[in-house]
Amino acid sequence: MDRPAAVDFHFDIMCPYAYQTSLWIREVRDRTGLEVRWRFFSLEEVNRVEGKKHPWEREWSYGWSMMRVGARLRRDDPALLDEWYARAGAALHVHGRKPHRPEVARALLEEMGQDPDLVDEAIADPTTTDEVRAEHDAVVAAAGWGVPILRFDDGQTFFGPVVVDPPTGDAAVRLWDLVCGWREFPHLYELQRPKQPADVALIGERFRPYLEARDWVTIQNDTP
Repeated sequence: MDRPAAVDFHFDIMCPYAYQTSLWIREVRDRTGLEVRWRFFSLEEVNRVEGKKHPWEREWSYGWSMMRVGARLRRDDPALLDEWYARAGAALHVHGRKPHRPEVARALLEEMGQDPDLVDEAIADPTTTDEVRAEHDAVVAAAGWGVPILRFDDGQTFFGPVVVDPPTGDAAVRLWDLVCGWREFPHLYELQRPKQPADVALIGERFRPYLEARDWVTIQNDTP
């Protein structure tokens, strides 16, 4: 298997599926040496209702603002964005905290040993929006509409894999090899497993912290 050396992983901290997939790609990174480049994508923007404000037009937007904080951290060190996503994602999707609220975002930065005032600094700096928007627009230009998104250096862009209870160990690497193998078939567009009632129940149980902590309505977009 010809495994790529690096991949762009586009995420929105708001998305529970992207968070589950991020746990898997971190496991792949630890076991294979894959370089994971964290990139942004906004569910608030792609699901924006016509006539409503864009997320960058609001004083504070849930996912957009968390990503702007991540963009500010990345300027100092990409590893800080890596840690920010790990901590903010776990806060929302595992512990049921609300990292999309400024006071919780500040507390998470303190837990990282960073200045909590970076939240205000990131929001006051319009170029953090420019960074998030550029990476979001790159996915939209590739016909992407949600996360998780994997973008390879050869230009191929995949939505997914969408997993719950992400595989670990050898199984994680096996899934990575299957994903990489898909790159050999440029006209293979979709492979999907329908969700049975037991699957829906499992998802609801795994996502319970997120469902209880979110302050927004989830929009399901199944556009092909």
